[in-house]
Amino acid sequence: MTRARTSSGCNALLGLALSVAAPFAGAAETPMQQITRAGTQSSFVGPPDNFVGPVRVDPLFAADADMQASAAYVSFEAGAHSAWHTHPAGQRLVVTSGVGLTQEWGKPVQQIHPGDVVVCPPGVKHWHGAALHSAMTHLAVTGVAEGRTVTWLEPVSDAQYSEATASINAPAAGPLSARQQAIPLMAAAAASSNMAQLNAALNRGLDAGLTISEAKEVLVQLYAYAGFPKSLNALGELMAVVEARRARGITDAAGQAPRAGIPVGDALRAVGTANQTRISGAPVKGPVMDFAPVINQYLQTHLFGDIFERDNLDWQSRELATVGALAAMPGVEAQLRAHMAASQRVGLTRAQLQHLAQLLAYNGDITASARAVQALEQTPASSP
Repeated sequence: MTRARTSSGCNALLGLALSVAAPFAGAAETPMQQITRAGTQSSFVGPPDNFVGPVRVDPLFAADADMQASAAYVSFEAGAHSAWHTHPAGQRLVVTSGVGLTQEWGKPVQQIHPGDVVVCPPGVKHWHGAALHSAMTHLAVTGVAEGRTVTWLEPVSDAQYSEATASINAPAAGPLSARQQAIPLMAAAAASSNMAQLNAALNRGLDAGLTISEAKEVLVQLYAYAGFPKSLNALGELMAVVEARRARGITDAAGQAPRAGIPVGDALRAVGTANQTRISGAPVKGPVMDFAPVINQYLQTHLFGDIFERDNLDWQSRELATVGALAAMPGVEAQLRAHMAASQRVGLTRAQLQHLAQLLAYNGDITASARAVQALEQTPASSP
C-alpha cells in the first residue's frame, strides 16, 4: 500500500510539473526581446566616394522583417559632410552633439543643433554634415525600399560648402580674441569627453596662435576641475593633433615652459593662500572647509600654489578654461558662479564672459551655454 501511494503521489507530482511547464514550452515559440550590447558592433569609416572629411559610422540595427528601417550613429569631424543623395524610403536624423548643416537641393542651408530632428521625405535630394567650426554626431534612422536605403549622387563642391557655411551667422566678433575664444571650447570639450569637439577646438586654438605649451597647460590644469582621466585623454588628443598638423607641414610654436621657480613647503602654501584670496575676493572659509580642512590645504598648496604659480599661462586664460570646463559639467553651478566672479577679479569683463557663453552655444553645447549665462546673471559685477 505504501508503494502504491508513493507511485500515485509521483504521478500526481509529474502531472503538476507538466501542467506548470506547458506554458513555458509554448513561450519558447513566442518572439523575445534581443539586446545588442554597446561596443559589440564594429564601426567603419564613411567611404570617400560618399563623404568629404573624416566620418565614422557606428551601426545600431539593420532592417528586418519586423522593421523596414536601419539605424546608426554617424559622427562627422569639423567640416566633414556627405555627398548629395536621396533616400527611397526617407530618413530621420536626431542630432546628439555638436553643430551640423543640412541642405535640400535648391534651398538655403539649415543649421542643426543637439535635440533637433530632421525629417527627410523619400526622394528629396540633400546633404548633411558638420559645420566648419564644430564636429557633429547624429542618430540616423533610415527606411528601406526594395532593399535600398540610399542613392548617392554627386559630391558637394567646395564652392557649395563654402557658400553654405558663409551663410550661417557666427557670433559677432566679440571682445575675446581668437586665441582666447579657443580656450573655453577646449576645456568644455575635454571636460565632457567629446574628443571630436576637442580636436576641432585644439586646431582652432593653434591656428589662432596658441602655443603648444599654452594648450598643454590648459589641459593639465583641467585635471583639478574634471579629473585626471579626462585631462590625460585630452593631452593624448593634443599630441595627435600636433603630430597630424606636423604631417601636413604646419609648424606650431612650442611656447615657453614656466620661468619662475615654484616655492615649496610652507612658502608654497603661503603663496597659494595669497593667490586663492585674490582670486576668491576674500579668505576662503565655510562649513565644508571646517568639515574637511585638508581640502582647503590641497587647494592652497596645489591648485592655487603649484598650478597658478606656473607663469606660462596667464590667469585670465586659466579662468577662461575653468569657466568653460565647469559650464560643461552639470551639478557644479555654485563653483561656476564663483569662477564667474573670479574671472572678473583677474580682469575679464562681463562682455567677454557673455561672448564665452555665445561661443559655447555656437559650438553646439546649448546646455553649457545656458549654465554660463545663468551663472553670470547671478554674479554681481566686480572690479578686478
